[in-house]
Amino acid sequence: MYPRCVSDVTRILDRVQEGEARAAEELLPLVYDELRRLAALKMAREAPGQTLQATALVHEAWLRLVGETHQSWKSRGHFFAAAAEAMRRILIENARRRRALRHGGALVRVDLSDVEPAADRGDDRLFEVSEALEELALLDPFQAEVVKLRFFLGLKVEEIARLRGVSEKTVRRQWTHARAWLFERIRLGE
Repeated sequence: MYPRCVSDVTRILDRVQEGEARAAEELLPLVYDELRRLAALKMAREAPGQTLQATALVHEAWLRLVGETHQSWKSRGHFFAAAAEAMRRILIENARRRRALRHGGALVRVDLSDVEPAADRGDDRLFEVSEALEELALLDPFQAEVVKLRFFLGLKVEEIARLRGVSEKTVRRQWTHARAWLFERIRLGE
């Protein structure tokens, strides 16, 4: 699951933070397979009709990660948390574009007899989860991060515990609390 040599990733992340331009080029081959696997897991849970491919999601996230002028990844876990956040934002932006089109962003006159009602609420649910997650991040940043890593990146409890340097029990407890809070928040918002 993890790159063959975690110390290589950590060493290269340190070089990226110091501003060494070639370090980002060396980092991609070490983390690409892991990012691709995580993106594929996330895309498998997306609503049918998703036009974004896992590879495109990884590439877009990578461009955002290395395109930022002040990268300061403190650890491998911090890097993957940043990748999870980048992927989440990309999926939200993609859903917003589709929603804008669905709600008149590309207005075209059509005969109403040819129109089928939209049945897919996948984008709406993604927005609800994202908005609730932003609220949770204000209340408990660690729980919000656990949700991002589990829900948006598809990491397992064991993987999150290892990345964040906490026990699996802590991650499970935070995941349970966060899910309950999000469920209640989304239920009340309907």
